[in-house]
Amino acid sequence: MAKKAKKKAPAKKKAAPKKTKAKAKPAAKAKTKRKPNAAFMKAMTIGEALQPVVGSKPMPRTEVTKKLWDYIKKNKLQDAKERRNINADENLKKVFGGKKTVSMFEMTKLVSKHLS
Repeated sequence: MAKKAKKKAPAKKKAAPKKTKAKAKPAAKAKTKRKPNAAFMKAMTIGEALQPVVGSKPMPRTEVTKKLWDYIKKNKLQDAKERRNINADENLKKVFGGKKTVSMFEMTKLVSKHLS
């Protein structure tokens, strides 16, 4: 009788050689306070339609947005069910190009047209 060939067990994999530690990282730079981007801090001229809402003196874009949100919250113009939407009153309709309701993302685009 012929002997059956024994099945060989698969060769065992060798363990990967241990990695040596990488060079120590240089000490982290001392944290400095973030300075604001000059483009955001540039005073913008407020358009006529936007003046009743945020005021007439020039101010940075960031301040315009803050004052706009203060106006929206003070007059309860944020939609109760769909919080992303702003319901325009007479002053905001001029800013929003006559639209009655605007999403908060669309609002910034429409407001930027009144800044120069």
